[in-house]
Amino acid sequence: MIFADRADAGRRLAEKLSHYKDAGVHVLALPRGGVPVAFEVARALRAPLDVFVVRKLGVPGHEELAMGAIASGGVRVLNEETLAQLRIDDATLVAVTQAEREELERREAAYRDGSPAPDVAGRPVILIDDGLATGASMYAAIVALRARLPSKVIVAVPVAPADTCTSLTQYVDEMVCVATPEPFRGVGAWYHDFRQVSDEEVRAMLRRARDVAEHHA
Repeated sequence: MIFADRADAGRRLAEKLSHYKDAGVHVLALPRGGVPVAFEVARALRAPLDVFVVRKLGVPGHEELAMGAIASGGVRVLNEETLAQLRIDDATLVAVTQAEREELERREAAYRDGSPAPDVAGRPVILIDDGLATGASMYAAIVALRARLPSKVIVAVPVAPADTCTSLTQYVDEMVCVATPEPFRGVGAWYHDFRQVSDEEVRAMLRRARDVAEHHA
């Protein structure tokens, strides 16, 4: 199964989430790639859209390898196994965490145009990304989101390995994966168009979603 692009993936994901239409859910996207997917879901469900920023803590020199992740709200989740195997020292971990925290704060300020983070206490929330590999970033997002006391946490993605979906299921109220291909080969392998999403595109989609929400209000 190959998605044409993230908008196509979002429309297909929305079909799997149709039971949440007009149900008072809040859709939160992991930027940047999750935003075009979540935009389509939020539009289909008639739900508000916002971002939930997560930054992977990459091993220096091997940045694609996660030794942990940080998320909105000051949460940090570490992969103790990776830290031990690679003998990552505290100074390295502190330096990487600081750099990623600065980028996280920059993105939060840039994407929201100065508006505050949404209050999701007591509300069901759907967390969306364009796909999962290890699930480390999404796990950090789940932990951080739980601290904001939503009534329900749903994770929804177009594509992920079956074992990643299974491992995350224990931390959420509902896990939705449109496709779980084997062998997995990475998220980008299942999109015809997987070009990078720019900060400006994220801002534009969030503005459009706000305009739509205000029109329906």
